[in-house]
Amino acid sequence: MEPSVDKSNYYTDTDEMINWFEKSAENAAAVQRQTLRRILELNHGVEYLKKWLGDIRLQDENAMESLYATMVPLASHADFEPYIHRIADGEKAPLLTQDPMKTLSLSSGTTEGRQKFVPFTHHSSQTTLQIFKLAAAYRSRIYSIREGGKVLEFIYSSKQYKTKGGLIVGTATTHYYASEEFKIKQQHTKSFTCSPEEVISSGDYKQSTYCHLLLGLYYCDEIEFVTSTFAYSTVQAFRSFEELWKELCHDIREGTLSSRINITKVQKVVLDIIVPNPELASRIESICEEVEREDWFSIIPKLWPNVKYVYTIMTGSMQPYLNKLRHYGGDLPLVSADYGSTESWIGVNVEPSSPPEKVTFAIIPTFSYFEFIPLHRSKSQSFNNSHKDANLLANDDFIEDEPVPLSQVKIGQDYEIVLTTFTGLYRYRLGDVVEVAGFHKKTPKLNFICRRKLILTVNIDKNTEQDLQLVVERGSRILISKSKAELVDFTSHANVSKKPGHYVIYWEIKGDVDENVLGECCREMDASFVDHGYVVSRKTNSIGPLELCIVERGTFKKILEHFIGNGAALSQFKTPRCTSNQVLLRILNVCTIKRFYSTAYG
Repeated sequence: MEPSVDKSNYYTDTDEMINWFEKSAENAAAVQRQTLRRILELNHGVEYLKKWLGDIRLQDENAMESLYATMVPLASHADFEPYIHRIADGEKAPLLTQDPMKTLSLSSGTTEGRQKFVPFTHHSSQTTLQIFKLAAAYRSRIYSIREGGKVLEFIYSSKQYKTKGGLIVGTATTHYYASEEFKIKQQHTKSFTCSPEEVISSGDYKQSTYCHLLLGLYYCDEIEFVTSTFAYSTVQAFRSFEELWKELCHDIREGTLSSRINITKVQKVVLDIIVPNPELASRIESICEEVEREDWFSIIPKLWPNVKYVYTIMTGSMQPYLNKLRHYGGDLPLVSADYGSTESWIGVNVEPSSPPEKVTFAIIPTFSYFEFIPLHRSKSQSFNNSHKDANLLANDDFIEDEPVPLSQVKIGQDYEIVLTTFTGLYRYRLGDVVEVAGFHKKTPKLNFICRRKLILTVNIDKNTEQDLQLVVERGSRILISKSKAELVDFTSHANVSKKPGHYVIYWEIKGDVDENVLGECCREMDASFVDHGYVVSRKTNSIGPLELCIVERGTFKKILEHFIGNGAALSQFKTPRCTSNQVLLRILNVCTIKRFYSTAYG
């Protein structure tokens, strides 16, 4: 039985796509009940559900949501892992889904330091196609794209391998770029990636990036927009461009390919496309010579004059790259791409002209069944303890209420998302913290806040990824205003190996900075944490002074290469903002060239 939940993939017209979604959004509560019923019907009798539901069929849509929430417990990845490993080992019995699973996705591994297997089915590719078409339809209402135009896409596949049971394993993006849906997406959106499949799937991100840039320059007058999965990939590509532009110009002038490219299939496909073009090479060279003097400001619109916008995920841990994206993009609009995870797509950006800092995502109620755990920030550990006898679930970072369905969420409230998917995850805690910012028709619009497990804590303090980013932003403002340097990247660690424990923030900087300025940055960051537990602990010296470590240039590239060496794809890579991974800490500490300690609390 085909697990498609709507007919939107048959729509090729943008108005049809939008009308389909608007109708779903208007009836979001009923559509969610239908989605849950369909998931449970399709997977009735699988081992995981049988454990909780027995042979009961939940068919009454009015009572289904509350019965399901009562009978099936909330779960984490650890609860599904034994089933997924049995599937990977070749067990044929229906464990999570009735349809046999042929593919598994790998999560990025940047949150917990290890990659996890996540079910991936044809439904995963279908919903990816749907959200790409829907998002393109909303963008086309504001930014007009020429039919048949090209897209400069910094996208990367990783290597796939087979499990003992013959299932194909790779990142979700790798599976998608290899799917029929990826080709259909280009036809339906009438925008075609300028890099052939051999470049995307080369398995060497440096060689792929060089060829993406080369072909993007070769087709520079045809490029309609620049995109990547995450903002990090676009920034990384243009940092590379700063070093590679002379070589790229040489290849365009001569119709040759750099000796950097040594993968035969990539050499062949690229050399079949490019022919010598001295005039274009001279034009690019002239632009680069001029823009290099301005530190590459506005390089994208100057080299690609017909580009309408830059499109990528810019929320959460990608926000620190916005300044650099704006630097490269000049006056070009930055359009935030849509909200999803390896487990499921969640929401679409229906207001593409919103600045990335204010973007919200309207939930697509046909993709999965969504529940929401209300979260409340505690002021201190004593506040946390005072609620333990109430009908609340205490957690290490938030106080939790009981989960509610999509129809009961409230504007302004923070929630953790819970997913029930067509791919065999039931009441799965995603770990994403979101705020309900409003509604699109009757479907919630979400503002992504942070990953829940990424947290700095030493004592009774609790600082999230978002808290950390705000603090680093305060420190980097001093860096920028008092020097010509820029912050390339950062991460952090709660060091509890000695008493009192303290926060360590690692910065990679481009440019020269006076040590007094770095000391001031360190002090400003320490003073900018507003969490009550942190402030009290610093005042009583239960938490020691914040430590700022300056690492040598290229350190965060080493971290990237560590993850890629372990099977991650550049398309999915996110710098971990808080880490206790010993391998990463070893890289960071070996590469530390200067240390500063805060004097904020005397």
